[in-house]
Amino acid sequence: MHRTRTSLIIWFWAIYLLSNDRRGISASQLSKQFGISYPTAWLILHKIRKAMADRDKNYVLHKIVEMDETLIGASTEGGKRGRGAKKTKVLASVSLTKSGHPLYLKMRAIDDFKASTLSRAVSNTISPGTTISTDKFPSYNWLAKSGYNHLPEKFSLVDSPDHLKWLHTIISNVKAFIIGTYHGLCSKHLQSYLDEYSYRFNRRKFEGQLFNRLLNACISTATITYGELVA
Repeated sequence: MHRTRTSLIIWFWAIYLLSNDRRGISASQLSKQFGISYPTAWLILHKIRKAMADRDKNYVLHKIVEMDETLIGASTEGGKRGRGAKKTKVLASVSLTKSGHPLYLKMRAIDDFKASTLSRAVSNTISPGTTISTDKFPSYNWLAKSGYNHLPEKFSLVDSPDHLKWLHTIISNVKAFIIGTYHGLCSKHLQSYLDEYSYRFNRRKFEGQLFNRLLNACISTATITYGELVA
């Protein structure tokens, strides 16, 4: 909000809506609802998303984790399906309680699904010694050699319908969130929207505190400029 020309009331409404509405709010919706230009609305929301990302940046998953890779983005006509399709590649991980319920979520847009790429992403988000459940994708084979308790299992709706159950549900919800609110996104800014979704998911049990927590995050983080966002 530093040197903003936009009313703080609009900023506070944007923070409230982004923290409390599970569907999020698009720049187009914010622009129409509060009578501000689309670029201003877009910048406000991206600044708030950066605060969300900064607040969750240092959180590390541990103990029990489900992990899977996915593709997010609009379909490319005539393009390949599966891991080679021209969509944004995303690595998703969720920690679980001992009873198997989800705790905290991390999602990271990555360049490819090579073992070296996944290794870098995991080392920044999951602590060594963690038990990690995955499918049998070969790029996960390094986990057992790197201090993790790796539990690979072939996914089958018939033979193992509960394998990665929570993570698959979350990934499905993320895709619905992006399509429903933002009608698809380019890969350049997808990470910001993954951060937004993760931030709300990780605080779903603090409904009465969501606005105050996000407001505090906004005033505690370094800002980002329009030039930096579009560079």
